[in-house]
Amino acid sequence: MTPVPLPEHAQVAAELQALEASLEPSELHGSLCGYVSGGGKHDRVGWFAAVMSDPLLAPPAAEGALDQLYQASTAQLESPDFGFELLLPSEEAPVAERGDALLAWCRGFLGGFGLAAGASPPLSEDSSEALADMARIAGSDLSYDEPEADAEALEEVSEFVRVAVMLLHSDCVLGPRHRRKLN
Repeated sequence: MTPVPLPEHAQVAAELQALEASLEPSELHGSLCGYVSGGGKHDRVGWFAAVMSDPLLAPPAAEGALDQLYQASTAQLESPDFGFELLLPSEEAPVAERGDALLAWCRGFLGGFGLAAGASPPLSEDSSEALADMARIAGSDLSYDEPEADAEALEEVSEFVRVAVMLLHSDCVLGPRHRRKLN
């Protein structure tokens, strides 16, 4: 079976706009990934309502951008090849737009993770540090004085966030699942 690719940022934005959801695509993706990484109960039909904390929300249209976002994200987080990606504006977008989207992604992740994992999840020391670092990133106030250097720094921070998410998912979802199989 061919893996479902992550939809384009603009596709998710258009679907959110059609739903009159005042949420940025990167923030929604962060929320979804945080919720899944925190061990939240989810499925293809109910994930949107769970992540948005609104049980009355209708499920996203099958095969639409939001459905594709869910399928791709959950598959990437479960994949052993570390192919997880963040949904951010394309590299052609201005660095300020991409940086703001990364901060929104981190804020979304923290909210979704907290919703699923609760106040005191059992995290390794590395995961605890990664979560604290993500909180610092989310609360950052960025300035964009040197576009080329800023773009490089943004890539480094994005890569850190990507790896941190996989670490947190491993601690909260994969590790407990593996322990249950051993018992």
